[in-house]
Order: sequence, then C-alpha cells, then structure tokens
Amino acid sequence: IWLYGVHAVRAALANPRRRCLRLLTTAEAGERLAQAMPDGEKSQKSQKSQKSETSTPAIETVARERIERLLAVGAVHQGVALLAEPLPQPAIQEFLAHGRQPGGTTGGGTGGDTGESGRRMVVVVLDQVTDPQNTGAVLRSAAAFGAAALITTRRHAPPESGALAKAASGALEHVPYLQVGNLARALDALKAAGFWTLGLSGAATQGLAEADPGGPLVLVLGAEGVGLRRLTAEACDVMARLPTQGPIDTLNVSNAAAVALYELLGRREA
Repeated sequence: IWLYGVHAVRAALANPRRRCLRLLTTAEAGERLAQAMPDGEKSQKSQKSQKSETSTPAIETVARERIERLLAVGAVHQGVALLAEPLPQPAIQEFLAHGRQPGGTTGGGTGGDTGESGRRMVVVVLDQVTDPQNTGAVLRSAAAFGAAALITTRRHAPPESGALAKAASGALEHVPYLQVGNLARALDALKAAGFWTLGLSGAATQGLAEADPGGPLVLVLGAEGVGLRRLTAEACDVMARLPTQGPIDTLNVSNAAAVALYELLGRREA
C-alpha cells in the first residue's frame, strides 16, 4: 500500500515491524521528513531492520506530479509517499493471550484492572464505521490516550490504507488494528478474558462516568446516524451516553471516541 503524509510516513519508517519498499519525496519534503525523524528513531529502526533483513529504502527525489499519479485523487501527501507492506496484525485470541499493551509492546495478560504497563486496559470497538477518516481519527485518539487496541469488522469497515494512516497521523504504527469476522463473537471473547463491554448511545439513561464499571473495558461505538446495531447493543453489559446538551447533542464517532477515552483513561491518568 502507499502511505503518505509526513507524520504517517515518519511513523512507518520508525516502526521495525513495517516492511518499507520505496520512499518518494519532493526535494523540499525530503528535507522536512529527515528533520522530523530524530536520530534515535533512525538508529533504532536501522538496528532492528538489520535483524529482520529489511532496511529503510533510499529516498527517491521526484516531482510532486509523479507522487500524485500514484495516489488517489485529492490525497494530501505533503510531498511524501512510502510504498510498504501492510502491518501484520494479531488475531483476537493472540491479542488476548499476549496481553498487548498501549504502544505496541507485549505484556503478560489482561488480568486485573491494569495491564503490565500499570495502566487500565481499554479496547475500542467500532461497529460498521466505514469512513477511513473517522476510523483513522479514532486510532489517533486511541494512541493519544493509551487504548490497547482498535477492533472493527472485516466487512463494512476500512482496511489498512493510505487514507486511514494519514488520518491516524502515525497511530496505525502503535495501536493494533484488528479486523474480525463476527463482532458478537469477538465481544464474547473479550468478556471471557475479563473485560466489561460498554456501548455508547444517545438513548442511554446513564452518563459515561456513572455507568463505567471499572476494570478492563471495551468501549463500543456505532456508525454515525445508525449507531450501534441491535445485536451489538444487546451484547454490551451496560449502555452509556456522553453528557452533551444544548442545541447540538450529538458528536461524530471520532469526537465521541476522543471524549470517552479521555473520561476512561485521560482523567484517571491526570
């Protein structure tokens, strides 16, 4: 896939799990990209790349028009494009067995209120959110607040792509992005591993702070307009709403995810 944008490409180049094949930049953007990568990130990538027999590709300085021919019309590439293989993502059972922690590290399981990092374990689930911009923005919030993973369905959800990675602004390299065939079964697996499941709905009677059961939590959000599907809502242990008020009482899914993750993770950390 072609990744583009300075932040998305910088994060991919610094990720030892990402196999990078070609790097195209304009002359000006190449300098900006080099300045955006601290020496520590470059050396870490180089050392780990030698072990995995991959390396950072040499920069190919090209005209902006050549990059635009490779990408979707209207892609905001900032003069940078990286051809890379999709990231290997764990199956949900593998994720649960190894207790993936925020930041892409591996802990020792999900037991208790926190993971091995000492932080609360929160997993975000999106129920048929199809817009890669929204999904990427949710990934960015998940990385910012320390969520352990983002789970979506394989159908009616965006695959890994340049548009998703650009909207995630580098977060795709840090937060596991799991796609499952059956969302209800995935929620059952998370429950069996000790997670509570909490769905967000404007029709819920309890606010998020009141409804939060504590402990490892799955935050479930639905698509804009439609919201959570009935079977998904029924699979949740508790439903909650955000404390919005005034003439506009709803938020889009990416904003709702950011507010909820602050309540569940950011406020506790503060």
